[in-house]
Order: sequence, then structure tokens, then C-alpha cells
Amino acid sequence: MMDENRADELFRKYRETKDVSIRNELVENYLYIAEILAKKFAGRGVEYDDLYQVASEALIAGVEKFNPDLGNRFTTYITPTVTGLIKNYFRDYSRAVRLPRRVYAVAARVREETAEFYKKHGVKPTVKQLAEMLGCSEELVLESMECRTPVSLDAQIKGENGEQDSPLSAVISDGGTAFDDFEVAESLKTELKKLEPTEQKVISLRYLQGKSQAEVGKILGVSQMFVSRAERKIVEKLKEALL
Repeated sequence: MMDENRADELFRKYRETKDVSIRNELVENYLYIAEILAKKFAGRGVEYDDLYQVASEALIAGVEKFNPDLGNRFTTYITPTVTGLIKNYFRDYSRAVRLPRRVYAVAARVREETAEFYKKHGVKPTVKQLAEMLGCSEELVLESMECRTPVSLDAQIKGENGEQDSPLSAVISDGGTAFDDFEVAESLKTELKKLEPTEQKVISLRYLQGKSQAEVGKILGVSQMFVSRAERKIVEKLKEALL
């Protein structure tokens, strides 16, 4: 395991270059944290492999966001973050609607393939890519992603500098002044630009033009169910990015 000075040096270099190989080196160096925390919560109704996957994904996200110049050690920064996400996974798991075993099996493979793809390419695979990799339909991939509880638009995003928390809906539902009024407006704009073209259209039609899911489906030539699932996926993606 590398010493803290070397790790901080790599963190700074990664923030400058966004070199995936540097990120992966840091992830491998701190992977023991994911292992320890996953083992700590194992044996409580959720498989260790699932907990390890959740912890590993949280670790990767933490490495990408960590700034050593803020004066914190990475271990101090990442431990409560990973622990919190594992606890959220337990909460979501306990509330999830029981789905067919084949869906859960695909869900596990989706998480594995997504993690591997992300390590290699620095981005998450699309639903179409996942379907091709797993040899199944895009509909089954989408259904497997539903194994985790959808994010509510009432989900709270923490304010900064003592400001009161605000619901996610306050950030993305207003077409006129939300971007100007909300404190993390610039971050939201950046994350919206990262969405795929279809996802941007869904957000625009649903939250800026106020159209129903059925209306959006007709415009895009897809089913209302597809719009519903896409919307949930987008909201979860934005929430994770803003948090």
C-alpha cells in the first residue's frame, strides 16, 4: 500500500489529467476499505458479493471526487461515505418488490459488467451495450435495474454553508428560475449536459415543458413505461452526481 504523500500526489495528478489508469491505481490501493466494510455488514440478509459491489462503486466515485488539498485524509473521507451507501442499499433491498429470480440474476451481472466497463472506459455502458454484453433484451436490463428502489423527487439534496436542504424536484422542475435560484445550479447544468440526447429530451419535455409521461412517449415514439423507467434512472443519476 502506498504512503499518504504518494497517494495525495496521484490524487492531484488525477484531478488534473482525469487519467483512468491513475484512478484505477488509487482504487486498487484503497480497495481494502471496501472489503472491510462489506464484511462488516455481511450476514445480515444480503450477500457479501453484493455489498462488496456497492462498496467498490462508492470507492470509485469517492476517488474521482476527492480533493487532497482540502486537508482531509482519504480514509477519513471515504469510510463514512461507503458505510452510508451500504446502509442505503440495505434500506432499498428491504423495501424492494420481490422480483423473479432471473431478474435478480441479471441485476447482479449488470452491476458486474457496469463496474468492469467503467474501469476500462471511464464511463458507464448504455442499456443497449449491457444487453449485448449479457445476451438479453434491453427490456430485461431495464427491469433488472428496477431491483433498487427508485429515487423520489422529494429526495433531499444537502445545502451548503448551513443552508437548509432542498428537494431534488426544486432543482429540475422549474423552467424559469430554478437554475438561477438554486445554489448548485452550475453543477446541475454540467450534469445535465452529460446526459444522453434522449435523456436530455425526457428532462426537457417532462420538467421544462410540463408534459405527461404518456405525451413524452408519443413524442419520442416509445412507451409510457419506457419514459417512466428512463425518468427514474435520470433522477437517480442526477441525485448521485449532486450529492
